[in-house]
Amino acid sequence: MVFSSHIFFFYFLPLALAVYYVLPMRGKHVSLTLFSYVFYGWANPWFATLMLFQTVVDYVAGMMIAGQWGLPSDAPVELLSMNGPRSRTQKAALAIALISNLALLGFFKYFNFGVDTYNSLASSMGLDAARWDTVLRVTLPLGISFYTFQSMSYTIDVYRGDARAIRSILDYMCYVAMFPQLVAGPIIRFQDVADQFLVRTHTVEKFARGVSFLSLGIAKKILLANPCGKVADTVFDAATTSAADAWYGVTAYAFQIYFDFSAYSDMAIGLGLMTGFVFAKNFDSPYLSQSMTEFWRRWHLSLSTWLRDNLYIPLGGNRHGSVRTYFNLAATMLLGGLWHGASWNFVIWGGIHGGVLGFERLQGKDSLYRRLPSPVKTAITFVIILLTWVFFRAKNLTSSVRYLQSMLGVGARQDGTALIDGLIYHPYYLCCVLLAAVITWFCPQTWDFTRRLTWPKAVFCVVALCVSLLVMETQAFNPFIYFIF
Repeated sequence: MVFSSHIFFFYFLPLALAVYYVLPMRGKHVSLTLFSYVFYGWANPWFATLMLFQTVVDYVAGMMIAGQWGLPSDAPVELLSMNGPRSRTQKAALAIALISNLALLGFFKYFNFGVDTYNSLASSMGLDAARWDTVLRVTLPLGISFYTFQSMSYTIDVYRGDARAIRSILDYMCYVAMFPQLVAGPIIRFQDVADQFLVRTHTVEKFARGVSFLSLGIAKKILLANPCGKVADTVFDAATTSAADAWYGVTAYAFQIYFDFSAYSDMAIGLGLMTGFVFAKNFDSPYLSQSMTEFWRRWHLSLSTWLRDNLYIPLGGNRHGSVRTYFNLAATMLLGGLWHGASWNFVIWGGIHGGVLGFERLQGKDSLYRRLPSPVKTAITFVIILLTWVFFRAKNLTSSVRYLQSMLGVGARQDGTALIDGLIYHPYYLCCVLLAAVITWFCPQTWDFTRRLTWPKAVFCVVALCVSLLVMETQAFNPFIYFIF
Protein backbone atom coordinates (compact mmCIF):
# COMPACT_ATOMS: atom_id res chain seq x y z
CA MET A 1 0.00 0.00 0.00
CA VAL A 2 1.23 3.50 -0.73
CA PHE A 3 0.34 6.84 0.83
CA SER A 4 -0.60 8.41 -2.51
CA SER A 5 -3.50 6.07 -3.16
CA HIS A 6 -7.29 6.17 -2.93
CA ILE A 7 -7.38 3.16 -0.61
CA PHE A 8 -4.95 4.69 1.88
CA PHE A 9 -6.49 8.17 2.12
CA PHE A 10 -10.17 7.29 2.06
CA TYR A 11 -10.27 3.91 3.82
CA PHE A 12 -7.13 2.77 5.59
CA LEU A 13 -6.06 6.02 7.28
CA PRO A 14 -9.51 7.11 8.61
CA LEU A 15 -10.14 3.62 10.01
CA ALA A 16 -6.65 3.34 11.54
CA LEU A 17 -6.95 6.75 13.25
CA ALA A 18 -10.49 6.10 14.48
CA VAL A 19 -9.51 2.80 16.10
CA TYR A 20 -6.29 4.30 17.46
CA TYR A 21 -7.99 7.19 19.25
CA VAL A 22 -10.83 5.23 20.87
CA LEU A 23 -8.39 2.85 22.59
CA PRO A 24 -6.31 3.40 25.76
CA MET A 25 -2.52 3.76 25.44
CA ARG A 26 -1.85 0.03 25.58
CA GLY A 27 -4.51 -0.60 22.99
CA LYS A 28 -3.10 2.15 20.78
CA HIS A 29 0.12 0.18 20.35
CA VAL A 30 -1.84 -2.97 19.54
CA SER A 31 -3.94 -1.24 16.90
CA LEU A 32 -0.97 0.61 15.41
CA THR A 33 0.97 -2.65 15.13
CA LEU A 34 -1.91 -4.57 13.54
CA PHE A 35 -2.69 -1.82 11.04
CA SER A 36 1.02 -1.54 10.22
CA TYR A 37 1.22 -5.24 9.39
CA VAL A 38 -1.88 -4.94 7.21
CA PHE A 39 -0.30 -1.92 5.50
CA TYR A 40 2.97 -3.75 4.84
CA GLY A 41 1.46 -7.10 3.91
CA TRP A 42 -1.15 -5.60 1.58
CA ALA A 43 0.82 -6.46 -1.57
CA ASN A 44 2.49 -9.64 -0.31
CA PRO A 45 1.75 -11.16 3.14
CA TRP A 46 5.02 -13.11 3.03
CA PHE A 47 6.90 -9.82 3.36
CA ALA A 48 5.18 -9.26 6.72
CA THR A 49 6.20 -12.76 7.84
CA LEU A 50 9.82 -12.01 7.04
CA MET A 51 9.68 -8.76 9.01
CA LEU A 52 8.06 -10.53 11.96
CA PHE A 53 10.84 -13.13 12.03
CA GLN A 54 13.55 -10.49 12.10
CA THR A 55 11.67 -8.52 14.73
CA VAL A 56 11.58 -11.51 17.08
CA VAL A 57 15.31 -12.18 16.56
CA ASP A 58 16.26 -8.61 17.38
CA TYR A 59 13.90 -8.41 20.35
CA VAL A 60 15.40 -11.53 21.93
CA ALA A 61 18.91 -10.27 21.19
CA GLY A 62 18.12 -6.94 22.85
CA MET A 63 16.81 -8.68 25.96
CA MET A 64 19.93 -10.86 26.16
CA ILE A 65 22.23 -7.87 25.71
CA ALA A 66 20.40 -6.06 28.53
CA GLY A 67 20.52 -9.16 30.73
CA GLN A 68 16.72 -9.28 30.89
CA TRP A 69 16.05 -12.64 29.28
CA GLY A 70 14.37 -14.96 31.80
CA LEU A 71 13.81 -12.24 34.42
CA PRO A 72 10.36 -11.43 35.86
CA SER A 73 8.28 -9.04 33.78
CA ASP A 74 8.40 -6.40 36.50
CA ALA A 75 12.21 -6.43 36.77
CA PRO A 76 13.65 -2.94 36.10
CA VAL A 77 15.50 -2.47 32.81
CA GLU A 78 18.76 -0.67 33.48
CA LEU A 79 20.79 1.35 31.01
CA LEU A 80 24.08 -0.41 30.29
CA SER A 81 27.26 1.43 31.17
CA MET A 82 28.61 3.03 28.01
CA ASN A 83 32.21 2.23 28.95
CA GLY A 84 31.71 -1.04 30.81
CA PRO A 85 32.95 -4.36 29.43
CA ARG A 86 30.52 -6.61 27.60
CA SER A 87 30.18 -10.31 28.35
CA ARG A 88 30.50 -13.08 25.79
CA THR A 89 26.75 -13.55 25.88
CA GLN A 90 26.15 -9.89 25.10
CA LYS A 91 28.67 -9.91 22.27
CA ALA A 92 27.21 -13.13 20.86
CA ALA A 93 23.66 -11.72 21.00
CA LEU A 94 24.72 -8.58 19.14
CA ALA A 95 26.62 -10.64 16.56
CA ILE A 96 23.63 -12.92 15.95
CA ALA A 97 21.31 -9.93 15.51
CA LEU A 98 23.64 -8.15 13.11
CA ILE A 99 24.48 -11.24 11.08
CA SER A 100 20.81 -12.18 10.84
CA ASN A 101 19.82 -8.73 9.63
CA LEU A 102 22.65 -8.40 7.15
CA ALA A 103 22.24 -11.96 5.85
CA LEU A 104 18.57 -11.44 5.07
CA LEU A 105 19.23 -8.03 3.54
CA GLY A 106 22.13 -9.43 1.54
CA PHE A 107 20.17 -12.40 0.22
CA PHE A 108 17.01 -10.58 -0.80
CA LYS A 109 18.71 -7.49 -2.14
CA TYR A 110 21.93 -8.77 -3.69
CA PHE A 111 21.37 -12.40 -4.71
CA ASN A 112 20.28 -11.55 -8.25
CA PHE A 113 23.02 -8.94 -8.55
CA GLY A 114 25.65 -11.40 -7.36
CA VAL A 115 24.57 -14.12 -9.79
CA ASP A 116 24.46 -11.69 -12.73
CA THR A 117 27.88 -10.25 -11.86
CA TYR A 118 29.41 -13.70 -11.52
CA ASN A 119 27.96 -14.85 -14.84
CA SER A 120 29.15 -11.71 -16.62
CA LEU A 121 32.64 -12.19 -15.21
CA ALA A 122 32.68 -15.86 -16.22
CA SER A 123 31.58 -15.01 -19.76
CA SER A 124 34.18 -12.25 -20.12
CA MET A 125 36.87 -14.78 -19.17
CA GLY A 126 35.61 -17.33 -21.69
CA LEU A 127 34.34 -19.66 -18.96
CA ASP A 128 30.76 -20.09 -20.13
CA ALA A 129 30.68 -23.58 -18.65
CA ALA A 130 31.21 -22.05 -15.21
CA ARG A 131 28.12 -19.83 -15.46
CA TRP A 132 25.44 -20.40 -12.84
CA ASP A 133 22.29 -20.47 -14.93
CA THR A 134 19.72 -20.63 -12.14
CA VAL A 135 16.01 -20.07 -12.59
CA LEU A 136 15.80 -18.72 -9.03
CA ARG A 137 15.12 -15.00 -8.97
CA VAL A 138 14.60 -13.32 -5.59
CA THR A 139 11.88 -10.70 -5.13
CA LEU A 140 12.99 -7.69 -3.10
CA PRO A 141 10.65 -7.08 -0.12
CA LEU A 142 9.49 -3.47 0.03
CA GLY A 143 11.40 -1.29 2.44
CA ILE A 144 13.72 -4.05 3.68
CA SER A 145 16.71 -1.70 3.60
CA PHE A 146 14.91 0.77 5.84
CA TYR A 147 13.44 -1.50 8.49
CA THR A 148 16.63 -3.59 8.60
CA PHE A 149 18.75 -0.56 9.47
CA GLN A 150 16.10 0.60 11.93
CA SER A 151 15.96 -2.77 13.65
CA MET A 152 19.75 -2.97 13.75
CA SER A 153 19.89 0.41 15.47
CA TYR A 154 17.93 -1.06 18.39
CA THR A 155 20.43 -3.78 19.31
CA ILE A 156 23.35 -1.43 18.64
CA ASP A 157 21.89 1.33 20.85
CA VAL A 158 21.17 -1.13 23.68
CA TYR A 159 24.67 -2.64 23.39
CA ARG A 160 26.35 0.76 23.48
CA GLY A 161 24.27 1.93 26.42
CA ASP A 162 22.51 4.63 24.40
CA ALA A 163 19.05 3.22 25.17
CA ARG A 164 17.32 0.78 27.50
CA ALA A 165 16.04 -2.49 26.13
CA ILE A 166 12.30 -2.57 25.52
CA ARG A 167 10.59 -5.26 27.59
CA SER A 168 7.30 -5.43 25.70
CA ILE A 169 7.64 -7.33 22.44
CA LEU A 170 4.44 -5.63 21.29
CA ASP A 171 6.05 -2.20 21.70
CA TYR A 172 9.10 -3.40 19.83
CA MET A 173 6.94 -4.78 17.02
CA CYS A 174 5.24 -1.39 16.86
CA TYR A 175 8.62 0.37 16.67
CA VAL A 176 9.80 -1.72 13.74
CA ALA A 177 6.53 -1.87 11.83
CA MET A 178 5.00 1.61 12.29
CA PHE A 179 3.36 2.21 8.92
CA PRO A 180 4.14 5.96 8.74
CA GLN A 181 7.83 5.34 8.09
CA LEU A 182 8.03 1.61 7.44
CA VAL A 183 8.54 1.41 3.69
CA ALA A 184 10.73 4.42 2.88
CA GLY A 185 11.90 5.92 6.14
CA PRO A 186 13.02 8.06 7.73
CA ILE A 187 15.19 5.54 9.58
CA ILE A 188 14.11 6.07 13.18
CA ARG A 189 16.85 5.44 15.75
CA PHE A 190 15.49 3.60 18.76
CA GLN A 191 17.16 5.98 21.21
CA ASP A 192 15.18 8.84 19.64
CA VAL A 193 11.74 7.32 20.27
CA ALA A 194 12.29 4.91 23.19
CA ASP A 195 10.77 7.26 25.76
CA GLN A 196 7.81 8.00 23.48
CA PHE A 197 6.66 4.41 23.76
CA LEU A 198 6.31 4.99 27.50
CA VAL A 199 4.93 8.53 27.54
CA ARG A 200 3.79 10.79 24.71
CA THR A 201 1.16 13.45 24.30
CA HIS A 202 -1.76 13.72 21.91
CA THR A 203 -2.76 17.34 21.37
CA VAL A 204 -4.82 19.28 18.89
CA GLU A 205 -1.77 21.36 17.97
CA LYS A 206 0.34 18.27 17.30
CA PHE A 207 -2.42 16.64 15.25
CA ALA A 208 -2.97 19.82 13.24
CA ARG A 209 0.73 20.08 12.44
CA GLY A 210 0.66 16.43 11.43
CA VAL A 211 -2.21 17.06 9.02
CA SER A 212 -0.26 20.00 7.58
CA PHE A 213 2.82 17.81 7.05
CA LEU A 214 0.64 15.18 5.39
CA SER A 215 -1.07 17.73 3.16
CA LEU A 216 2.12 19.39 1.98
CA GLY A 217 3.76 16.01 1.50
CA ILE A 218 1.04 14.65 -0.77
CA ALA A 219 1.05 17.96 -2.67
CA LYS A 220 4.81 17.73 -3.27
CA LYS A 221 4.40 14.14 -4.43
CA ILE A 222 1.38 14.53 -6.73
CA LEU A 223 1.80 18.09 -8.02
CA LEU A 224 5.59 18.26 -8.35
CA ALA A 225 7.40 14.91 -8.15
CA ASN A 226 5.13 13.00 -10.54
CA PRO A 227 5.18 15.57 -13.39
CA CYS A 228 8.95 16.01 -13.04
CA GLY A 229 9.23 12.23 -13.13
CA LYS A 230 7.37 12.05 -16.42
CA VAL A 231 9.87 14.47 -17.95
CA ALA A 232 12.82 12.54 -16.54
CA ASP A 233 11.49 9.18 -17.74
CA THR A 234 10.85 10.49 -21.24
CA VAL A 235 14.39 11.82 -21.59
CA PHE A 236 16.22 8.93 -19.93
CA ASP A 237 14.25 6.34 -21.92
CA ALA A 238 14.99 8.05 -25.24
CA ALA A 239 17.63 6.42 -27.46
CA THR A 240 19.48 9.72 -27.90
CA THR A 241 18.90 13.28 -26.77
CA SER A 242 20.30 16.73 -27.37
CA ALA A 243 22.52 18.34 -24.76
CA ALA A 244 19.77 20.74 -23.72
CA ASP A 245 17.24 17.92 -23.35
CA ALA A 246 19.72 15.83 -21.36
CA TRP A 247 20.37 18.63 -18.87
CA TYR A 248 16.65 19.34 -18.65
CA GLY A 249 15.91 15.66 -18.05
CA VAL A 250 18.43 15.17 -15.27
CA THR A 251 17.34 18.42 -13.63
CA ALA A 252 13.76 17.17 -13.70
CA TYR A 253 14.97 13.93 -12.12
CA ALA A 254 16.80 15.86 -9.40
CA PHE A 255 13.53 17.57 -8.52
CA GLN A 256 11.59 14.33 -8.81
CA ILE A 257 13.76 12.37 -6.40
CA TYR A 258 13.93 15.27 -3.93
CA PHE A 259 10.21 16.03 -3.88
CA ASP A 260 9.29 12.35 -4.05
CA PHE A 261 11.46 11.29 -1.13
CA SER A 262 11.04 14.42 0.98
CA ALA A 263 7.29 14.15 0.37
CA TYR A 264 7.27 10.63 1.78
CA SER A 265 9.31 11.84 4.77
CA ASP A 266 6.90 14.74 5.30
CA MET A 267 3.93 12.39 5.24
CA ALA A 268 5.69 9.97 7.59
CA ILE A 269 6.49 12.77 10.05
CA GLY A 270 2.92 14.06 9.76
CA LEU A 271 1.37 10.64 10.38
CA GLY A 272 3.74 10.21 13.32
CA LEU A 273 2.53 13.50 14.83
CA MET A 274 -1.08 12.43 14.30
CA THR A 275 -0.37 9.36 16.45
CA GLY A 276 1.64 11.29 19.04
CA PHE A 277 5.17 10.45 17.84
CA VAL A 278 7.77 13.07 17.01
CA PHE A 279 10.23 11.98 14.33
CA ALA A 280 13.38 13.88 13.41
CA LYS A 281 13.76 16.00 10.27
CA ASN A 282 15.00 14.01 7.29
CA PHE A 283 15.71 16.78 4.74
CA ASP A 284 17.07 20.27 5.21
CA SER A 285 16.91 22.02 1.80
CA PRO A 286 19.77 19.92 0.35
CA TYR A 287 20.01 21.76 -2.98
CA LEU A 288 21.01 24.93 -1.12
CA SER A 289 24.27 23.19 -0.21
CA GLN A 290 27.53 24.92 -1.12
CA SER A 291 29.58 21.72 -1.04
CA MET A 292 29.05 17.98 -1.14
CA THR A 293 30.03 17.84 2.52
CA GLU A 294 27.16 20.19 3.31
CA PHE A 295 24.86 18.23 0.98
CA TRP A 296 25.26 15.13 3.14
CA ARG A 297 24.41 17.21 6.19
CA ARG A 298 21.12 18.11 4.53
CA TRP A 299 20.12 15.09 2.39
CA HIS A 300 18.47 11.98 3.89
CA LEU A 301 19.66 12.88 7.36
CA SER A 302 18.51 9.65 8.96
CA LEU A 303 20.67 7.57 6.59
CA SER A 304 23.73 9.83 6.68
CA THR A 305 23.56 9.91 10.49
CA TRP A 306 23.17 6.14 10.64
CA LEU A 307 26.15 5.59 8.34
CA ARG A 308 28.25 8.07 10.32
CA ASP A 309 27.49 6.56 13.73
CA ASN A 310 27.48 2.88 12.76
CA LEU A 311 30.03 2.68 9.96
CA TYR A 312 32.27 5.73 9.55
CA ILE A 313 33.04 6.26 13.26
CA PRO A 314 33.48 2.52 14.08
CA LEU A 315 35.92 2.30 11.15
CA GLY A 316 37.97 4.99 12.87
CA GLY A 317 36.46 8.20 11.52
CA ASN A 318 39.12 10.87 11.33
CA ARG A 319 41.04 9.67 14.39
CA HIS A 320 43.86 7.76 12.67
CA GLY A 321 45.45 10.12 10.20
CA SER A 322 44.47 11.54 6.85
CA VAL A 323 44.99 8.38 4.76
CA ARG A 324 42.78 6.33 7.05
CA THR A 325 40.20 9.12 7.09
CA TYR A 326 39.96 9.15 3.28
CA PHE A 327 39.68 5.38 3.24
CA ASN A 328 36.88 5.50 5.83
CA LEU A 329 35.04 8.16 3.82
CA ALA A 330 35.34 6.16 0.61
CA ALA A 331 34.28 2.89 2.26
CA THR A 332 31.28 4.53 3.91
CA MET A 333 30.05 6.14 0.71
CA LEU A 334 30.65 3.03 -1.39
CA LEU A 335 28.61 0.95 1.03
CA GLY A 336 26.04 3.74 1.22
CA GLY A 337 25.74 3.62 -2.55
CA LEU A 338 25.38 -0.17 -2.52
CA TRP A 339 22.70 0.16 0.18
CA HIS A 340 20.59 2.08 -2.32
CA GLY A 341 20.53 -0.68 -4.88
CA ALA A 342 22.12 -3.84 -6.26
CA SER A 343 23.87 -2.30 -9.24
CA TRP A 344 27.35 -1.10 -10.12
CA ASN A 345 25.74 2.24 -10.95
CA PHE A 346 24.99 2.78 -7.27
CA VAL A 347 28.51 1.79 -6.32
CA ILE A 348 29.88 4.34 -8.80
CA TRP A 349 27.43 6.94 -7.47
CA GLY A 350 28.64 6.33 -3.92
CA GLY A 351 32.27 6.29 -5.05
CA ILE A 352 31.95 9.69 -6.75
CA HIS A 353 30.36 11.17 -3.65
CA GLY A 354 33.09 9.67 -1.48
CA GLY A 355 35.79 10.98 -3.82
CA VAL A 356 34.37 14.51 -3.82
CA LEU A 357 34.01 14.44 -0.03
CA GLY A 358 37.64 13.40 0.29
CA PHE A 359 38.75 16.08 -2.17
CA GLU A 360 36.87 18.78 -0.27
CA ARG A 361 38.45 17.62 2.97
CA LEU A 362 41.89 17.72 1.33
CA GLN A 363 41.36 21.31 0.16
CA GLY A 364 40.86 22.60 3.68
CA LYS A 365 39.17 25.83 4.74
CA ASP A 366 41.47 28.23 2.87
CA SER A 367 40.97 26.93 -0.66
CA LEU A 368 40.08 29.16 -3.59
CA TYR A 369 36.69 27.48 -3.81
CA ARG A 370 35.82 28.61 -0.30
CA ARG A 371 36.28 32.23 -1.34
CA LEU A 372 33.80 32.06 -4.22
CA PRO A 373 30.42 33.80 -3.81
CA SER A 374 27.78 31.61 -2.16
CA PRO A 375 25.47 31.43 -5.24
CA VAL A 376 28.40 30.23 -7.36
CA LYS A 377 29.27 27.52 -4.86
CA THR A 378 25.63 26.43 -4.71
CA ALA A 379 25.47 26.25 -8.52
CA ILE A 380 28.71 24.25 -8.79
CA THR A 381 27.54 21.82 -6.11
CA PHE A 382 24.19 21.37 -7.85
CA VAL A 383 25.90 20.60 -11.17
CA ILE A 384 28.04 17.94 -9.48
CA ILE A 385 24.90 16.49 -7.91
CA LEU A 386 23.22 16.39 -11.32
CA LEU A 387 26.15 14.50 -12.82
CA THR A 388 25.97 11.91 -10.05
CA TRP A 389 22.19 11.54 -10.39
CA VAL A 390 22.79 10.20 -13.91
CA PHE A 391 24.29 7.02 -12.42
CA PHE A 392 21.46 6.86 -9.89
CA ARG A 393 18.73 7.06 -12.55
CA ALA A 394 20.16 5.31 -15.62
CA LYS A 395 19.40 1.61 -16.05
CA ASN A 396 23.01 0.50 -16.33
CA LEU A 397 26.56 1.73 -16.80
CA THR A 398 26.29 1.82 -20.61
CA SER A 399 23.19 4.00 -20.41
CA SER A 400 24.92 6.27 -17.87
CA VAL A 401 27.90 6.86 -20.16
CA ARG A 402 25.66 7.49 -23.14
CA TYR A 403 23.59 9.99 -21.17
CA LEU A 404 26.68 11.84 -19.91
CA GLN A 405 27.90 12.05 -23.50
CA SER A 406 24.58 13.63 -24.47
CA MET A 407 24.95 16.16 -21.64
CA LEU A 408 28.39 17.09 -22.98
CA GLY A 409 27.10 17.28 -26.55
CA VAL A 410 29.38 14.53 -27.85
CA GLY A 411 26.90 11.67 -28.12
CA ALA A 412 25.60 10.32 -31.40
CA ARG A 413 22.16 11.59 -32.37
CA GLN A 414 19.53 9.64 -34.25
CA ASP A 415 16.72 10.87 -36.46
CA GLY A 416 13.67 11.77 -34.46
CA THR A 417 15.54 13.01 -31.39
CA ALA A 418 13.69 16.30 -31.56
CA LEU A 419 10.32 14.55 -31.37
CA ILE A 420 10.49 14.26 -27.60
CA ASP A 421 10.63 18.05 -27.32
CA GLY A 422 6.88 18.21 -27.90
CA LEU A 423 6.41 16.02 -24.83
CA ILE A 424 8.89 17.39 -22.32
CA TYR A 425 8.45 21.08 -23.14
CA HIS A 426 4.69 21.00 -22.79
CA PRO A 427 3.62 24.12 -20.82
CA TYR A 428 2.26 21.97 -17.97
CA TYR A 429 5.58 20.18 -17.46
CA LEU A 430 7.59 23.38 -17.86
CA CYS A 431 5.48 25.07 -15.20
CA CYS A 432 5.87 22.10 -12.83
CA VAL A 433 9.67 22.03 -13.21
CA LEU A 434 9.86 25.82 -12.79
CA LEU A 435 7.64 25.70 -9.71
CA ALA A 436 9.80 22.91 -8.28
CA ALA A 437 12.89 25.10 -8.78
CA VAL A 438 11.25 28.10 -7.09
CA ILE A 439 10.15 26.02 -4.08
CA THR A 440 13.56 24.35 -3.86
CA TRP A 441 15.60 27.53 -3.67
CA PHE A 442 13.27 30.26 -2.46
CA CYS A 443 10.49 28.82 -0.27
CA PRO A 444 10.57 27.63 3.36
CA GLN A 445 10.72 23.91 3.89
CA THR A 446 7.80 22.01 5.38
CA TRP A 447 9.42 21.72 8.80
CA ASP A 448 9.67 25.51 9.16
CA PHE A 449 6.38 26.33 7.40
CA THR A 450 4.37 24.18 9.85
CA ARG A 451 6.23 25.18 12.99
CA ARG A 452 3.63 27.86 13.75
CA LEU A 453 0.30 27.33 12.05
CA THR A 454 -1.91 30.31 11.26
CA TRP A 455 -5.33 30.35 9.62
CA PRO A 456 -3.93 31.35 6.20
CA LYS A 457 -1.40 28.50 6.42
CA ALA A 458 -4.10 26.05 7.49
CA VAL A 459 -6.32 27.06 4.57
CA PHE A 460 -3.38 26.72 2.17
CA CYS A 461 -2.67 23.20 3.45
CA VAL A 462 -6.32 22.14 3.13
CA VAL A 463 -6.52 23.48 -0.42
CA ALA A 464 -3.24 21.76 -1.33
CA LEU A 465 -4.58 18.49 0.07
CA CYS A 466 -7.88 18.71 -1.80
CA VAL A 467 -6.25 19.63 -5.11
CA SER A 468 -3.68 16.85 -4.71
CA LEU A 469 -6.33 14.21 -4.02
CA LEU A 470 -8.32 15.34 -7.06
CA VAL A 471 -5.25 15.25 -9.31
CA MET A 472 -4.20 11.90 -7.81
CA GLU A 473 -7.37 10.32 -9.16
CA THR A 474 -6.38 11.34 -12.70
CA GLN A 475 -2.71 10.26 -12.61
CA ALA A 476 -1.63 6.86 -13.86
CA PHE A 477 2.05 7.65 -13.17
CA ASN A 478 2.45 7.50 -9.38
CA PRO A 479 5.61 5.68 -8.25
CA PHE A 480 7.59 6.17 -5.05
CA ILE A 481 11.26 6.03 -6.04
CA TYR A 482 12.62 4.82 -2.72
CA PHE A 483 10.20 1.89 -2.50
CA ILE A 484 12.70 -0.13 -4.54
CA PHE A 485 15.46 0.46 -1.99
